Amino acid sequence: MGSENLLGLPRRVLITGAASGIGLACAKLFHDSGASVGLIGRSAERLESAAGTLTSPEGGTVVTAAADVADEASVQAAVERIASELGGLDALVLSAGTDGEMGALVPEVTAAGFREVLEVNVLGTFLAVKAALPFLSAAENASITVIGSDSGFVAVPGMLAYNASKGAIVQLVRALAVELYDDHGIRVNSVAPSVVDTPMARRGLGDEVMDAPPFPLQQAEDVAWSVAYLASARARAVNGQSLLSDFGYTGRSSFPA
Repeated sequence: MGSENLLGLPRRVLITGAASGIGLACAKLFHDSGASVGLIGRSAERLESAAGTLTSPEGGTVVTAAADVADEASVQAAVERIASELGGLDALVLSAGTDGEMGALVPEVTAAGFREVLEVNVLGTFLAVKAALPFLSAAENASITVIGSDSGFVAVPGMLAYNASKGAIVQLVRALAVELYDDHGIRVNSVAPSVVDTPMARRGLGDEVMDAPPFPLQQAEDVAWSVAYLASARARAVNGQSLLSDFGYTGRSSFPA
């Protein structure tokens, strides 16, 4: 059996931040396509609950491992266990993230809060890539897809650390793409969506805004389809890109004229 199905989707996929939101939507899509999936998240209980929703008869093995992506030993152990149980890895999807002190302006942002966002969103991405690299290097047409954000391209007050972390992801994806493709044949891309209806977004913006948003709102499944394309062999020429998924809002002029 090859590393892809007939649609070019990978057969062995590891997903961080997989207990809910975008990560879980990706897990469902890949599992429905026939893939075996490994789920990483902070809570073993929530991971088991998420795994219980992956019921497609077409799907393969489902493995879970609790880990803190910002802790190198923790994420290393989780990745190694999942890769061992899946018999290797063909794709890595990095969805773990945190939003930090939403609404806090510069005088209110704490060093600890800023550091936590960078450690989870940026360092956590790097550590998962580093841990998965030996397994991805052994696969054909391997790929890494990071969940970024339009906040890596535009900014609003009260999201300082989050904006900084997602901007860093844009350049981290470029740097990883150049090095890993040249040395290992691994493609690295990112999906950068605007606001997505996830538990984290609802915590940050509130149910009142999310239930009647003054802007186009995406669902986690929308992002999962973008991830699936970038992870597929059909996207074999796409590398080092951050795919903005924002209804075209970043293309609009903000000038009043």
